[in-house]
Amino acid sequence: MEITGRIKKIDETKTYGASGFRKREVVITTEEQYPQMLLVEFVQDKCDLLNNYEIGEPVKISINLRGREWINPEGEAKYFNSIQGWRIEKLQANTPAEMPPIEAVDAFEAAENITDNEPDDLPF
Repeated sequence: MEITGRIKKIDETKTYGASGFRKREVVITTEEQYPQMLLVEFVQDKCDLLNNYEIGEPVKISINLRGREWINPEGEAKYFNSIQGWRIEKLQANTPAEMPPIEAVDAFEAAENITDNEPDDLPF
């Protein structure tokens, strides 16, 4: 899956636990009728992918949806979801992400079989 939008916020890389687990979060604001602010996590070696990006840049992020179950002390199951990024690409600022590039046309073909002798049958 992919999401596109502008970078609203980039956090610093944080390290957790004795194992050295690393996580870095970025917030993307989508560009649609009702913009959404989506928190995307980059973990371990993927944290470094965000080093070359700045707030306000339009980007496309390849993501995976992650979910997990947690049983609380009372024995109830709780569920958590996260969006995990694994690739990020810069988009051109002037081109919407969903639109394919427009190809330039070098020349127009001339209309054939047009003569001045044909009657004008247009009503105006």
